[in-house]
Amino acid sequence: MNDFDELVQAGRVHRAAYTDEQLFITEQHKVFGETWVYLAHASEIAEPNSFVARKMGLRSVIVTRDKGFKVHVLLNRCTHRGATVCREKKGGKRPFFTCPYHGWTYKNTGECAAIPHADAYGEDFDKQRLNLKKVPYVSEYKGFIFATLNPDKGKKGIEDHLKSAAGRIDEWIDHNGGDHKAIRISGVQQFTVHANWKCLYDNAGDGYHPEFSHQSLLQMTQQRYGGGMDLDYFAGSIDATPMYSQDLGNGHTFLDQRPCMYEASAFERQRPQPGREAIVQQVIQEVGEEKAREYFEMSTGAGMNLNIFPNLLFIGNQLQVITPLSVGLSDMSWFSTAIANVPAAVNTLRLRTQEDFTAFGEPDDTANFEACFKGMQEREIEWIDISRHLNTNVDKTDEKGVVTSVISSDIHMRAYFAEWKKLMQSNDESPLV
Repeated sequence: MNDFDELVQAGRVHRAAYTDEQLFITEQHKVFGETWVYLAHASEIAEPNSFVARKMGLRSVIVTRDKGFKVHVLLNRCTHRGATVCREKKGGKRPFFTCPYHGWTYKNTGECAAIPHADAYGEDFDKQRLNLKKVPYVSEYKGFIFATLNPDKGKKGIEDHLKSAAGRIDEWIDHNGGDHKAIRISGVQQFTVHANWKCLYDNAGDGYHPEFSHQSLLQMTQQRYGGGMDLDYFAGSIDATPMYSQDLGNGHTFLDQRPCMYEASAFERQRPQPGREAIVQQVIQEVGEEKAREYFEMSTGAGMNLNIFPNLLFIGNQLQVITPLSVGLSDMSWFSTAIANVPAAVNTLRLRTQEDFTAFGEPDDTANFEACFKGMQEREIEWIDISRHLNTNVDKTDEKGVVTSVISSDIHMRAYFAEWKKLMQSNDESPLV
């Protein structure tokens, strides 16, 4: 299971990449430690002394903002006996964290601040040796906070890792008003999925499945509301549409629905939403019809599936974060977003739109993730096929190295598994500081 050239081949991946326990453990060091991992949005820790508790692979971490507004990523493990120090998901006005077990206290910068009855450790005891361990490299791209243990990647910075994906993030921000500082995380919906994390990531850039996986949603929409509704452009000859998929480099990929979704008004394509008519009239009265129409299109999903390897997905106006819990268990968190400088009714409309797919489409996907992982347990069938459009000569590479393919291509899986294999084959073993 350590011959990665055998595990990942042209057009296929061995099932062990998903099911093998030892490979999963290796992933937590090589993938979720040695490349940039998304942890939080700046709006979640906007105030000094605020924090969120997150995961960096299997590592429990606290993402903090100190009184000087600097961001730190601390391993959430007491240096005394190993207990979890912070047991809350988020909070504010917290310059210190105190371990509930023996009362050891740490600053939100990681420095060990106080040890009860410290005289028992002798005169030469230096409590600074017992600071909380820190992830050494933390970087932010327009509000999106990433961290890595890898010195080489850390010194090069997050933009070197994002490559062409940075421009796609900019496009997502432009859709959402253009001011990244106005974007807010407004809530989260979490799914616990009984599947390997890569089963979820496989689907992130898969334009082949909607016609089949979401058939009930498409049929219900057609029967109730007729044609011209959201996602109906996935029914039929999808590769003949102007939609496309891209390999952006470093495992990042992009699936673009905008050529069809925004061919006319994406807002008018949406299924009915509770209170929509009243909200529309309220916004028009507040800002006038022209500005209101701009807000309505902005409240509709961006039409982008942008995937930042290994764990951050931009889907519509939401962020999806994938966190491995064990070889066959994953957390999938959908973070809704709001905009700070628009009328409140616009954000209500955004939320109604963001609820739509997570309620009616994501259950289909989750059932498929779990069914795939269950099928992968069959030892007699070893391979997962990722060969769609591998040999049809439809791919085109531009001067930046971005590869563009048709919407139903498996280019997404081939791209991210190439990066996965490179990381798994590396000799990097970067320590916490």
